[in-house]
Amino acid sequence: QVQLVESGGGSVQAGGSLRLSCAASDYTGSDYYMGWFRQAPAREREGVAGIDSLGRTTYADPVKGRFTISRDNAKNTLYLRMTHLSPEDSAMYYCAADSRSGGRYLTIEAAKYSNWGQGTQVTVSS
Repeated sequence: QVQLVESGGGSVQAGGSLRLSCAASDYTGSDYYMGWFRQAPAREREGVAGIDSLGRTTYADPVKGRFTISRDNAKNTLYLRMTHLSPEDSAMYYCAADSRSGGRYLTIEAAKYSNWGQGTQVTVSS
């Protein structure tokens, strides 16, 4: 079991940028695949970006070209760089991790993740 703690959320104007971080404790290095998800009020949780143990990445269509997911295994930290933010990006953002397939699994399907953080709020004003 890995503990995940997100940080870096906040309020920003449209067009601005933020970088989210997710610190993982009890981490086993690169054996996990990880992802970012978000949930806005009255909406279902949606996958945003994922990264596997090989560093391969995948993104949801609404964020392609604007968001970048990365990981620093030495620091046990996952990042999400978000640029050109719009009010539609406002949500609670969660990081998640799982160790199936030795981390060599690329997905942004929430059901494929068993470890979740508590979330960090991102609010984008117009």
